[in-house]
Amino acid sequence: MNEKATIEAAAPGPKLGPGLLVLVVGPSGAGKDTLLAYARERLAGRDDIRFARRRITRPADATEDHVSVDAAAFALAVELGRFPLHWQANGLSYALGEEVAQDIAHGRIVVANGSRAAVPEARARFARVKLVHVTAPTEILAARIAARGRESADEVLARLKREPPLDGPPDLRILNVDGVDAAGERLAAFLRGL
Repeated sequence: MNEKATIEAAAPGPKLGPGLLVLVVGPSGAGKDTLLAYARERLAGRDDIRFARRRITRPADATEDHVSVDAAAFALAVELGRFPLHWQANGLSYALGEEVAQDIAHGRIVVANGSRAAVPEARARFARVKLVHVTAPTEILAARIAARGRESADEVLARLKREPPLDGPPDLRILNVDGVDAAGERLAAFLRGL
């Protein structure tokens, strides 16, 4: 996801567990949502694996399966402690919903599209976190972002320049340049093995 995201501190408390949070991170345009959709379809029969729908302060569209939340409702949910993880990036607010904490409490694996900048907070909030880093060459990223039609050429370039480093090596790295089947199967196989 992004690039100089800012994280709001969560209230201290015991870490969420015993389940596992798998954060899929990487630059915009890497194809995270596409690979998540592929893996979700391949693992549809697995009750122990859930795929999170993020809350985002952006209207719903066909490019991403998320729950649209207005800024006031998002701020209230943060204030009430309803989000187990939330962050700011690219002028928007993002969060994982309450169902993620419930699934983690029931010992499930929850797979979520996250932000590299949110990883340290995720590690502080969840007892078990695995990291999948999806990326692609810059020219591919730029073309994919531009195809969404949400940003100008200058905004696309600015987005690509904002890329925070990972806080350590990922548990799986996917270079998403081949067909979705190849990269998607790598993610699905990784999740099957957890």
